[in-house]
Order: sequence, then C-alpha cells, then structure tokens
Amino acid sequence: MTRILSCVVAAFIALSPGMAAAQKSFSLGHISAPDQTGAIPLYPASIAPEGPSLERWGMLSGPMGPDTRIVRNVTVPTITPVLPAAGKATGAAVIVAPGGAFLSLSMDSEGFEVAHRLADRGIAAFVLKYRTNPVPNEEPAFMAMVGRVMGEAARPGGSHAISDPAATADGLQALRLVRQRASEWHIDPARVGMIGFSAGAQATLQTVLSGAPTDMPAFIGYIYGPMEKVDVPPAAPPMFVALALDDGLFGRQGFGIVEAWHATNRPVEFHAYERGDHGFGTGRPGTTSTQVLPEFMAWLASRDLLTTPTRP
Repeated sequence: MTRILSCVVAAFIALSPGMAAAQKSFSLGHISAPDQTGAIPLYPASIAPEGPSLERWGMLSGPMGPDTRIVRNVTVPTITPVLPAAGKATGAAVIVAPGGAFLSLSMDSEGFEVAHRLADRGIAAFVLKYRTNPVPNEEPAFMAMVGRVMGEAARPGGSHAISDPAATADGLQALRLVRQRASEWHIDPARVGMIGFSAGAQATLQTVLSGAPTDMPAFIGYIYGPMEKVDVPPAAPPMFVALALDDGLFGRQGFGIVEAWHATNRPVEFHAYERGDHGFGTGRPGTTSTQVLPEFMAWLASRDLLTTPTRP
C-alpha cells in the first residue's frame, strides 16, 4: 500500500454527532488491485460495457470500524462466488451488494465479510461489484466529493439524488446469471435472493421496483437504506429491513418503506437497533447491530428458505 493520505472530510459533519467528532481520523490510501481471478464478468464480451477497466482500489481507515478495501470507478461489473463447504449447502443463494453512495463499493465490510458468514451457514454468496458513478482518482478529491454527496443525502429528501441505473441493471443481471448457473453451484433457482447495504440496499430495492416478476429476487435484505415510502409491486418478495436509530443519514426518516410493504400485504420483518450509526456492516462492536446477520439468517430459516434439499 502507498502512503496513507489523511483526508479531512468536512461535509461528514452533516451525518451525525458521532461521525462529526471522528471525521479528522478518516484516511484513504491507494492500494494495488487484488487478485480477482475468481470474479465472473456479468456480461458476455459481446455486450459488456465498452472501454477498459478504470477501477481504483483503496484502503479506508477510520474510527467507525476495521479498515476496509473500497473500489471506485468500476466499469466492468462482476460477481465473485463464496460457496459453502462440501455437504453444507442449503440450496439458498444471496447476492451481496456493498454500499458506497454509488461512488465506491465497500468490498470487505459490506461484501466479503458478509459473504463468508452466509457461506458458513450453508448459503451460496456472490459479492456483486456493480458499476459506480465516475469519481476523481486522487484520494483527497474523492473523499471531498464523498463528503459533499453524503452531506446532501443527510438532508430531508436528499437520498433521492443518490442513484445509478447501471447498478440496478447489474443487480438484475447478477440474478439472471446465478439462476442460469444454479445447477453448477448446487443452488435452487427459486431461492436466489439479494442483500444490500446503503446504496447497495437501494440497488437491491430497485431490482424489485423495476424488474419483471420473473427477474425479481426471491427475498431481499434491506440494510440501512433510505426509509421513505415506495410504491410496492403486488408481487414484491419478502423483505428483511435493518436500521440503527442513530443512523445519521436515514435514522429520522420514519419507516415508510416498512409500512408500504406491510400495507401491500407483502411479508416484511423490521429490526431497529438503538445504536450502530450508518455503515455498521456486519455490526458495530458494543451494539446490538452485531445481530444483523444472525437475525437475517434466522428470518430466512423461519421462511423455510434454508431447508437443505433431500438427496436422492
């Protein structure tokens, strides 16, 4: 890793008192791209997005949790399988969509760490590296841009400005690809779902709101995404929602999306944690948000989605 670039992100003040106090401790350093030989391109070469890969990897350090790799300027979307050990597979599969305001992807804390925990429970996981909006290559300029965008998102209605149709298209393509190769990965195509964090939650939601019923995930995990009300399709899949009530972005928006799912008579489970702030990933140490994945998997089990198929 190259030298760490200390970046003061002044606009993080808008997020929450806790993040404001810690803003001076955030830093981002450029790192070489990791080995991605296991990554599978989402699109055949004939219809792949044009141009070479421009992605840039970095290591983000800060007071909110362990260091995590992030990637930005993603132009070639992929999925990376993280499969259960032999004999442990339940037949269920989950596509994992990291967050990052559609400007970057948090590949460890909201990607591979999640995928490995799912695989340990017998769930085939696929980390989705979806396309992101273009951002500066220089770390200080990028961090300043993130601060501006996140500060705007913290204002009432501001989260609507954070979007990327390419991420939705990539999510839908990932669902198709996993289902097409279900037999190869010992997956039941009727039990392919999706879990997303922050912007990844928004991309996950959009696969439901804009996808045809046959393309939708079988279930979704919606982790600290915007909470405003949406128009829920009649065939919307069951949804698991988790949010920390001290979330500096979405903790004071009410629970409109949960109420909308419930009003449409679609199954929904909601977990509201007292503390955890935004971006707690697999859980902020010292808070009950550490239960998010165990509770997500317990919910899947309660819906008979983790029943191991009977072998002939």
